[in-house]
Amino acid sequence: MAEQRRTRERPSAKTSGRRASSTRGPEQAGRDACQRLEGLISHPIEGVSAVRHTDDGWCVVVDVLEVARIPDTTSLLASYEVQLDQGGELLEYRRVRRYRRGSADE
Repeated sequence: MAEQRRTRERPSAKTSGRRASSTRGPEQAGRDACQRLEGLISHPIEGVSAVRHTDDGWCVVVDVLEVARIPDTTSLLASYEVQLDQGGELLEYRRVRRYRRGSADE
């Protein structure tokens, strides 16, 4: 009986492999991009607006609060394009857009 419990508790090789590969998916790429960018630019992250898989890794668009204003709808935000390699390490980043929070997309 104890043998059966131990066997059931251990994840199979297939299950472990699936977990490992899913940690390098778009969700993890978004988290990695936010963490790396925030450490470099010291502005609060608002969220991720796009994640795209590339040949070299991931391209993630991260929205950042650059200038907080009152009322909040006049705060300045920016979108940064962050390039990560397959392992989630930062390759490059650049600001691609700056806009007022209350403005509509063009």
